[in-house]
Parts: sequence; C-alpha cells; structure tokens
Amino acid sequence: METRTLSKFIAELIGTFGLVLFGCGAAAIAGADTLAHTSGLGLLGISLAFGLSVVVFAYAIGGISGCHINPAVTLGVLVSGKISLKDALVYIAAQIIGAILGAFVLKTILAGQLAGFNAGEWAYGSNGWGAGYQNEYNMMAAFITETVLTAVFLFVILATTSKVGNGTMAGLAIGFTLVLIHLVAIPITGTSVNPARSLGPAIFAGGNAISQVWLFIVAPLVGAVIGAVIWKLTYSEPKTAE
Repeated sequence: METRTLSKFIAELIGTFGLVLFGCGAAAIAGADTLAHTSGLGLLGISLAFGLSVVVFAYAIGGISGCHINPAVTLGVLVSGKISLKDALVYIAAQIIGAILGAFVLKTILAGQLAGFNAGEWAYGSNGWGAGYQNEYNMMAAFITETVLTAVFLFVILATTSKVGNGTMAGLAIGFTLVLIHLVAIPITGTSVNPARSLGPAIFAGGNAISQVWLFIVAPLVGAVIGAVIWKLTYSEPKTAE
C-alpha cells in the first residue's frame, strides 16, 4: 500500500527537526569549545551526534519516507529517478519547516540560561567560513568541502539503498558516513552537507550566519547532483539485447 503524502511530510519534518535539535544542539549546548578540546563533547562527540541522529531516524521513519531529512539527499534521489518531482517538493518543504522548528526549540532552550545567553556570531550550530569561524578557511575551501563531501554522501546513500547494497545495514552505513564527514568538515565549515540543517539555525543567528548561508544551500545541492550522476554511471545496467 502506498504511503500517504501527508505521512511522508510528517516523517520528514520530524526527522529533520530531530537532526537539527540533536546535532546542532550537541554543538551549541554541549559542544563548548569544540576545537580547543578544553570542555564539552569536542569534535568526535558532535560528529557522533549528527551521525547517530541519522541512524536513529533512518530506522524510525525510513519505511515511511526513506528518511532523506536533507534537501540535497532529496535532490540526489530525484536525479537518480527514485522519487517523483511532486514528492521531492513535499519532502523539501517538510525538511525546511522541520529544521526551522528544531532551531527555534534550540534557541528557546538556550535562552533559558539563568546567567543569560549571548548568541554571538554563528550561533545555534550555524555553518560559516572566514575570519572568526573555526579554523578560518576561505570561501573556496568551504565551497569545495561542502560540494565534494555531499557528493560522497549521496553516492553512499544511493549505493547502500540500491539493489546491490545491504538495505538492512544502510542506516548504519549512512550514519557513520556522516560521522566521517563531520570529522573532516567541522573545523572548516561546521559541516552542512544539508541546506535545511544550515538554514534553520542561520535564520535565528542572523549576521554572518544568514549572509553566508547561500553557500550551504548551493554547494550541497551541486554536490548532490554530482553524487547522483556518479552513482548512475557506476551502477548503470547494460540494456539486454532483443
């Protein structure tokens, strides 16, 4: 029986909400001084928070929507021919709304500190680049990082969920791939590979976060198309002779 469009919408909204709340929440609330390694979860802890969020929701909503929880993933799946344009638009709308709601809840929690909360630049786990952000990489490095890592991410997703992949283990493979991606990219961009994940926090952070969010929309979408094309070339089946 075909899953209703509303069910898919709700599943993608909840999944993306959880990804932002758990992933960005780990960075903003428990991450503390991520790169100084003086307190908080640190680089590995935040990477695991994002990766495990994907694993959890892959098994929770994968049977309903496929657990894209990422507009770049949805675009890649669309390019690969595994989803209709109508469903893709529904998914992306749900993902954006879910990410904004997740960031709003995170902002509300942080505002509850008795000593007061100073958001500052790139707050709420926002992505960025340049002077003052993480290890201060330039825009070109940030764009290449997000494009290449999203392409790799899409390739893994499409491969593990295909007929030649191991469907029962796909959630783990995808989640651990995201952990690896974060281990590389957090010092550079804070790691996006997901336009919705970047847009939600940026809306509430404002400043540099919102002015730079375009890169974290464009680069992952470009990377998603590249990843999907590479997958199609790799797994294309030859036509049988008539």
